[in-house]
Amino acid sequence: MLDRRFVADNIDLVTANCRARGSSADVERFSQLDKLRRQFQADVDRLNGAAAQVSKSIGKAADEAEREARKAEGRRLREEVSTLEAKAAEIVAEADAILRAIPNLTHPDAPVGGEDAAVEIRRGATPPRPFDFKPLDHVEIGARLKLFDFEAGARVAGHGFYFLTGDGVLLELALQRYAVELLMKEGFTVMTTPDLARDTILEGTGFMPRGPETQIYSVNDSDLSLIATAEITLGGAYHERIFEAPELPLKLCGISHCFRTEAGAHGRATRGLYRVHQFTKVEMFAFTHPDQSEAMHAHLLDLECRIFDGLGIPYRVIDTASGDLGGPAYRKFDLEAWMPGRGEAGEWGEVTSTSNCTDYQARRLALRFRTPGEKGTQFVHTLNGTAVAISRAIIAILENHQNADGTITVPEPLVAWMGKKTIGG
Repeated sequence: MLDRRFVADNIDLVTANCRARGSSADVERFSQLDKLRRQFQADVDRLNGAAAQVSKSIGKAADEAEREARKAEGRRLREEVSTLEAKAAEIVAEADAILRAIPNLTHPDAPVGGEDAAVEIRRGATPPRPFDFKPLDHVEIGARLKLFDFEAGARVAGHGFYFLTGDGVLLELALQRYAVELLMKEGFTVMTTPDLARDTILEGTGFMPRGPETQIYSVNDSDLSLIATAEITLGGAYHERIFEAPELPLKLCGISHCFRTEAGAHGRATRGLYRVHQFTKVEMFAFTHPDQSEAMHAHLLDLECRIFDGLGIPYRVIDTASGDLGGPAYRKFDLEAWMPGRGEAGEWGEVTSTSNCTDYQARRLALRFRTPGEKGTQFVHTLNGTAVAISRAIIAILENHQNADGTITVPEPLVAWMGKKTIGG
């Protein structure tokens, strides 16, 4: 979240930023509440001071009657303080709820507007392939090659769940290993993470675990929810940590299942593996010094590009517009892969994203660092990026590397782990 004092002192700026990001956070109400909070605190301080003076004067009373009168005055002042503090607590609670709903500031170079305002900034090394046959979509390919089973998934868990089978399983494992090997060489510490997290950790990373608009599966009668991304668990693993400056940047690579309700999702994008309720993802997460975060953001984007260039997947890099950033992100870049089987002539589909969240998550998770020789601590900056969201990477591979005879050419980096160069045939 943003700093309370910063918001109170920059109401116009924060209001304009909320408008650009499509946020309904009531910044004006926050401003009113913060003024009330300051006034109540001034009154409490004044009354506490008066109570202290009365307490000191009791021993100097001329007689018992005066002493009792001063004691009564002290009790009255303390009761008044208690009443004011209770009212102030209500004000703070309401203000905090608004503060937590206010999104991060937005990078000045980010496009302003909704999803359609996003800007393509470059394309990958592999251009879209000119097929000399009509390409199939991944659902048809998977059915022919027995790579996944949506009917079994629906019987077991409902629509949006699936089984990977045969070479589909090997492809998932190969993609995990490919991404992990690349990231380990880049200094990332690889981790597997829990599939559940406390709601306080979800809230700390900017996710809404409960409520009508949530995309999170929550566990009844507990404070636990299924995670939507390892961003939640990787950030939460260092909750309330104070780093030493030389430890930064700290780069983590997390493998986890991801669970999303996808409430409200509809249309062609829900077909097959593109928008499902559970998938596996390899996630990058970094804790940095504030001066390092923009460079780290560029580094995470470069790694995403290297991964998909290595797979021979055509993609474009998108600078995400303000209204599509989500609460924590200061700036976000997406990779959209060309998916030739979608629609009549192919479509772009998001496969990765990387976000610089500056100190927004760090304030909520109490993540700080200290510099040798300097007093106090500062908030770290946090960043995240998708290395590989397995289900969508599988779509891109199957549709871009399909052959006229129905086989799939395995991307060269995956051959060693697949144990074959071709799927099918």
